[in-house]
Amino acid sequence: MQQIKKPKKNIFSSILWIYVLIGLFLVGLFYSQDSAVSKEVKWSEFEAAALKGDIESVVVHSDDRKAEGVLTKNGAKNQKIETKGQGKATLNTIIPSTDKVDDSIDGWNAVLTQEGKPAITVEYKQSSGFTKILYYFGPILIFIIFMVLISRRMGGGAGSGGGIFSVGKSKPKVFDKNNNNNVTFKDVAGLAEAKIEIQEIVEFLKNPKRYTELGAKIPKGALLVGPPGTGKTLLAKAVAGEAGVPFLSMSGSDFVEMFVGVGAARVRDLFKQAKEKAPCIVFIDEIDAVGRARGKNPNMGSNDERENTLNQMLTEMDGFGTNNGVIILAATNRADMLDKALLRPGRFDRQIYVDLPELSDRVEIFNVHLRNIKVNATIDIEHLARQTPGFSGADIANVCNEAALIAARNNKQEVEIADFRAAIDRVIGGLEKSSKVFTKDEKFAIATHEAGHATVSWMLEFGEPLVKVTIVPRGRAQGYAMYAPEERQYYPTQAYIDKICSLVAGRAAEDLFTGQISLGAFDDLEKATKAALSLVAYYGYSDKLKNINYYDSNGQTYGFAKPYSEHTAKVIDEEVARIVNEQYERAKEILRQYADQHNKIRDLLVERESVFTEDVKAILGERQWKSRTDEIMAIKDEVNRNSDSQTETQPTPTPTPATPSVDENEDDDPGTPPPFVKP
Repeated sequence: MQQIKKPKKNIFSSILWIYVLIGLFLVGLFYSQDSAVSKEVKWSEFEAAALKGDIESVVVHSDDRKAEGVLTKNGAKNQKIETKGQGKATLNTIIPSTDKVDDSIDGWNAVLTQEGKPAITVEYKQSSGFTKILYYFGPILIFIIFMVLISRRMGGGAGSGGGIFSVGKSKPKVFDKNNNNNVTFKDVAGLAEAKIEIQEIVEFLKNPKRYTELGAKIPKGALLVGPPGTGKTLLAKAVAGEAGVPFLSMSGSDFVEMFVGVGAARVRDLFKQAKEKAPCIVFIDEIDAVGRARGKNPNMGSNDERENTLNQMLTEMDGFGTNNGVIILAATNRADMLDKALLRPGRFDRQIYVDLPELSDRVEIFNVHLRNIKVNATIDIEHLARQTPGFSGADIANVCNEAALIAARNNKQEVEIADFRAAIDRVIGGLEKSSKVFTKDEKFAIATHEAGHATVSWMLEFGEPLVKVTIVPRGRAQGYAMYAPEERQYYPTQAYIDKICSLVAGRAAEDLFTGQISLGAFDDLEKATKAALSLVAYYGYSDKLKNINYYDSNGQTYGFAKPYSEHTAKVIDEEVARIVNEQYERAKEILRQYADQHNKIRDLLVERESVFTEDVKAILGERQWKSRTDEIMAIKDEVNRNSDSQTETQPTPTPTPATPSVDENEDDDPGTPPPFVKP
């Protein structure tokens, strides 16, 4: 087996070697000093010690006009200098001149010879110029080298060029023909309407004369808006793969820096690169990081660097020529927070809404993510799509991956439907807590609560059909019920009322059949209260507050003050309480009417811990109201059949009419008002 060689690391690419250099310098400086214990004295004291015979040798540094006398042991005692071990004691002094030292030493030796004492030896030394330079300027040199290395690392590494002065340069990811970007529109399932608008931009870049000859102006920018995980960034990658032109990608946070003015400088540099590479596409992901409305800084104006960056971006986007071939794409899931100047025509001319996938779109997304997964041949993709209402493309990809992991954990050769169901439960409810044990009474109470949700929701016209209800604890929940929300475009008021009724049905079942209530309805009551508040304060449902809407769609108008008086606030509270209590009594009435069926579902839950649609259908019968999702799917199938038949009968192919699309309007959180329908 051939061993893979690891790339060698360059020691100079690490900052550690500068510390090694500093250490070596300090060690050399230490050893350059003599280990002797020295004492500074005057020239007269130095001469007196020499005449006494305390000095055995003298070293004269002529350049520095210094003399260093090595003391004898008696001399060290006379001078009261303590030495350790083999160390020597020295006397240091400033000499008058080299000539006088010579004369003085000759005189000292004459006196010492007469007294029978050893003569003093003399040694002359001249300091090296390099040693002096290293001694005085070495620390400064090391500090300069250290700062240069730090600046190069801050500037993006040794190969970035410019060091700290390149901090204002933008470094976008550039995709072109030489890059291995294989993502195309075939890899983006669903999003039919969004792909049509994006494809038009790609066609303009490929064949601009087709549009400019007619006087048409291609949109300068397109903003991809939608919930997280719906495929906005993936759609932009597909544009890069399809267009065949340079594609510059940056994140909104890449413009934010601790240095003042860096964000604006990076914006200028990015658009400069775009003009040089035209025709090209510039993609800014999560643009809300720098594009928030000006004057609404949550830091109360403590730093306006983000606003300066936005101002520069507005200037650059509006400074392009009409047809210069540079198109701006951006993505965000918080379009309501963006500055209005950023959304005006001439900057972002189009807003492409990337919604959560409908049933048919989810089928396509499953087919894309199951390409490389070994699945059982009996698995129905449409059944999986129906089991995942409200899931985004990222959620479906996570379900497919979790199913494969669960199958591999159980040593299976193929991924089966049970693995997908377990993966869906894992994504929705969290990890199953098999260690949590319930008593018989606790299990009975939880089953009563969940069976109440299932029964009431099944019997309401706008109730969400049950997919699965379980009392197996997952995450922080002791049990949960999964429903299939109707993918509707028109949302009547009664649908909200029925939703509130089904939310409080669990608490109503506990109160009716056990005689006591628990804390398990906390989340249900929160959602029901928010839904009732939306009906009263946002949709004008209440008779006391007809046709009044206090909702601030842009989040900028009201600030800290309420848009209504204290009396109106009291009326809103009373109406919210009335709606919730009325639906609570309505749920109890439905449960009294279908008490036997509820008890059967409860007992089945206690026995099997999980109940599915087929079980509820066997107990409560078929729903009286046809599923709107099935109707939409039937309409789409009929349109497709008519299109196919027209294609077969007509000899000359004609453009087929576009399939009517139905925007999904699922509301997982009833407290958040659905989007207002434009006239």
